[in-house]
Amino acid sequence: YAEIGLRYSKYEEDDTQAGKSFGQSSQRYEIDVAQFHLLAPVEDNWSVALDVQWEDMSGASPWFVGESLDGDPNVVMSGASIADTRTDVSITTRYYYDRGNIGLNYTRSDEDDYESNAAGLDVAFNSEDGLTTYSAAISASADDIEPTQGNVPTSTLEDDKDMRSAWIGVSRIISKRAIVRFGLSYTYRDGFLTDPYKLNDSRPDEREEWAASVGYRRHFPNPDAALHVDYRYFDDDWGIASHTVDIAWHQGLGQHTQLIPYLRYYSQDEADFFSNRVDPSDKYYADDSRLSAFGAVTTGLRLRHDIGNWTLALSGERYTTSEDWGVFSGDESPALMKYWRYTLGFDYRFR
Repeated sequence: YAEIGLRYSKYEEDDTQAGKSFGQSSQRYEIDVAQFHLLAPVEDNWSVALDVQWEDMSGASPWFVGESLDGDPNVVMSGASIADTRTDVSITTRYYYDRGNIGLNYTRSDEDDYESNAAGLDVAFNSEDGLTTYSAAISASADDIEPTQGNVPTSTLEDDKDMRSAWIGVSRIISKRAIVRFGLSYTYRDGFLTDPYKLNDSRPDEREEWAASVGYRRHFPNPDAALHVDYRYFDDDWGIASHTVDIAWHQGLGQHTQLIPYLRYYSQDEADFFSNRVDPSDKYYADDSRLSAFGAVTTGLRLRHDIGNWTLALSGERYTTSEDWGVFSGDESPALMKYWRYTLGFDYRFR
């Protein structure tokens, strides 16, 4: 079978709170995303996939954190200076053999101030009894950065960065209704890792990241449902550690409909150089909320419905953050975000 898919997503961040920003509340990011997917067999053992994604971004982002008259940290927004489009094109070819498959991928991403070229190779191999699958993947990317000079100054005019990553995993069928999965990954980044659009931002030019994950899948025949549970631990040499727990319930409603409520909990520690107050004696500094200590909860609902060769896909999710929800202590960033995301899509399968 060949498959064509179309998706439209709307991502919208809540305005900054007036009590945590200077002046009135400020509108943040809005992103419209359109996606196209084509998967086609070439021969009996080959397939080719094409994925194209367009993003249209607008709004404002946190510029820096300052101190209010009462001594509390408040965020200063960049103003409505963000207006950008991004195009991602990804091509994957995959070869299937008796006990597994191997895939090769190339991705090109282009936007006004950023270009990226990435390549990846992955392989999966099944044991002789078919109960265990071993997987591995490697990838690398080379990115060129040329920040646009808008309403706020940038920390560089042009630079580059690279990334290399490796992953290994194993999944095991432990009963006729349950599967467990394990994975380990390592990522190395070097080059310009500072955010050029944030005032005073200065980060190390190297970063090493490690992650370990475990997953569990179980099918329940009587309610025609499946439970998915995943846990991921992340650690890096910037001082950030994080825990992620994903829980999803895949509920069948008749032969053609599936409803999937899900919940995700995330908590991370702050980077060694994160602070809401600049210290000129520090070599590195960042007040980016994404490097702060916080906890986050995502709740969502997906719906899939088959109509002949067509599949309708709908989803909506809510993401909220708070320093109080985390398992790590640290300075609370006034720029923590909340957002809504909605998706509408169609898939069509044909010979």
